[in-house]
Amino acid sequence: MSKRIIVDPITRIEGHLRIECEVSGGKVVNAWSSAQMFRGIEIILQGRDPRDAPLFVQRSCGVCTYVHYLSSVRAVEDAVGVTIPKNARIMRNLLHGVQFQQDHITHFYQLHALDFVDVVDALKADPKKTAALSDNVSNDPHGGTAYFKEVQQRIKTFVDSGQLGLFANGYWGSPAYKLPPEANLMAAAHYIEALRIQAKIVRMHAIFGAKNPHLQALVVGGVTSVRDLSPDRIAEFLYIWKQAQDFVRNVYIPDLVAIASFYKDWGSIGGTTNFLCWGDLPMSDKEPESLFLPRGVIMKRDLKGVKMADPTKVTEHIDRSWYEKGKALHPYDGVTEPIKSDPKYDTNGQYSWSKAPRYEGEACEVGPLARVLVAYAYGKKDFVDVVDSTLKQLNIPVTALFSTLGRTAARGLETLVIGNAMEGWIMELVENLKSGDTATYTKWTMPDKGKGVGLNDVARGSLGHWIEIDNKKIKNYQYVVPSTWNLGPRCEKGKLGPVEEALIGTPVADPKRPIEILRTVHSFDPCIACGVHVIDPDSNQVYKIKVV
Repeated sequence: MSKRIIVDPITRIEGHLRIECEVSGGKVVNAWSSAQMFRGIEIILQGRDPRDAPLFVQRSCGVCTYVHYLSSVRAVEDAVGVTIPKNARIMRNLLHGVQFQQDHITHFYQLHALDFVDVVDALKADPKKTAALSDNVSNDPHGGTAYFKEVQQRIKTFVDSGQLGLFANGYWGSPAYKLPPEANLMAAAHYIEALRIQAKIVRMHAIFGAKNPHLQALVVGGVTSVRDLSPDRIAEFLYIWKQAQDFVRNVYIPDLVAIASFYKDWGSIGGTTNFLCWGDLPMSDKEPESLFLPRGVIMKRDLKGVKMADPTKVTEHIDRSWYEKGKALHPYDGVTEPIKSDPKYDTNGQYSWSKAPRYEGEACEVGPLARVLVAYAYGKKDFVDVVDSTLKQLNIPVTALFSTLGRTAARGLETLVIGNAMEGWIMELVENLKSGDTATYTKWTMPDKGKGVGLNDVARGSLGHWIEIDNKKIKNYQYVVPSTWNLGPRCEKGKLGPVEEALIGTPVADPKRPIEILRTVHSFDPCIACGVHVIDPDSNQVYKIKVV
C-alpha cells in the first residue's frame, strides 16, 4: 500500500520544480528532483556576437539579477585575453557583495523563515514579553510593546479577514513548529522590516550598476560606470551599505541564532556528502590565489582533505534528463539537444529538464554551506571566527554544519563576513581615485577563435559559463548553474543529486502538512518554483495541498 501526497505549488521559490518523495515509517526513504522548465538560451546564443552573451544570459533569472551577467563577461574576457583594471575589479566585487546581502536577507525572511516560524501562532503572543525577548536577543532599533502590538494587530486583521495575504497557504499549527508565540511574533515583525531594508539595498545596484534587476554597467574589459565614481555617489553607496550591514548584525544574525536554538535537531537532518565552490571576489588579478571566497572541494565531509577545485573535472550527465541520449561531457563540449518527443515523467527513466553535473563523477552540493565549509577548512580567519562563535552559542558540534540547519546558518554567516569586508573595498576604491587612478576599462580586440570560462560563486552556489568563439561568433555556449548542481537528477550511474540525497531521512510528522520537506528544499534556496510529491507506501490515498 502506498500514499501519494501532492504538494502543488510550493511558492517562495523562483521557476518550476517538482520534488517527489517516498515516505515510510515517518521518514523520507527516496526522492526525485525534476526541473519542469526548458529555456534553451544556450541554443539561442549560437552564431551571435560574443558581446551579446552577457545581456542574454542575465535574463535567465529575475532573482539572480547580476550573477549570470558577471560570469558571462568573465567567460568572454577569458576567451579574448583581457585583464580588467583594479577599479573595475573592485566595483564588480561591490556589486556582487550587494547581491549577497540582498539575496540572503530575502531568502531567510521571505523564502525560508516561514518553514520555522508559525505566523498565526503569533496571535497568542504577549507583546510586552515579545518586546523583552527582542531586547534580549537583538539590537533592532524597532521594538517596544506598542510596536509589537501593532504588528500583532496587522496579522489579526489578515486572519480575521480570511485572507492572510503575505502569509497565506502555510502549514500553520503543524506539530513541526517549535517556536513560542513571542518568538513567532518577533520573527513576523522582522519579516516586515526585511522588506524595507531590501528596497534600500537594491539602490546600491542602481548606483554603480545603472538599475536593478538586470544591471547594465559591465562590459568585456571593465565597467561603464565612470561617472558614478564621484564623492556623492560613493558616499550614498556607503550610507546604504551601513544600513544593510547594521540589519545583518543586529537583526538577521540574532534571529538566526534564536530560531536555531529551538531546532537543534535539524543539525542532523538534510545533510549531503560532497561540497564544491569555485570561489569569488578576487582581491587582485591573480586567481584563484587572491579570492576572498576561496576555491575548493571537500569530498566525504573530510574538512582536513579540502583541496583546490579544478573546473576541467566537471561533466554533465543527461541519462535521466529530457535530452537526446549521449555521454557525459565537459561543458566546453556540451550539447543542449532536447528530446524531440513530449517529455514523459518517469522516475525509473528520464524525469527532469535539468542535467546532472558531477565533479570527478560525484554529486556536489554548492552554495553558502559549501563556501563556508571550504573557507573554514582552509582556516580563513573571517569565517573561522564567526563559525566557531556561532557553534559555541548554540552548543553544537562542527558536524552539525552538515545539515539543513547548517545550510541555513551558513547563508547568514557569509552575509555577515562579506558585508564586513565591503567597507574595506569601498575605501580601497576611494584611495585609488585619490591617487589619480581612474581607469575602469581595458581596450581589446575580438580574436577569430578562442575559448573561455567565467567562474564565480553566487548566492545560490557555484556558477560557470563556458564559451567557444569561432570566426568571431559564438560556436558553443554552456553554463552550469547552482540549482543544476543542487537540484539535478540522478546521473548515468544512478547517484542521487544533492537535494535528493538531503531529503533521505527527513522526518515527516504529518503527511498532509509536510513542512519538514519544505525546510530542506528551501534551505537550498532553489531558483525554481516547485511542486512536491510525497509517496507513503502505507496507503493509497492522494492528498492535494497548497503550500507557501
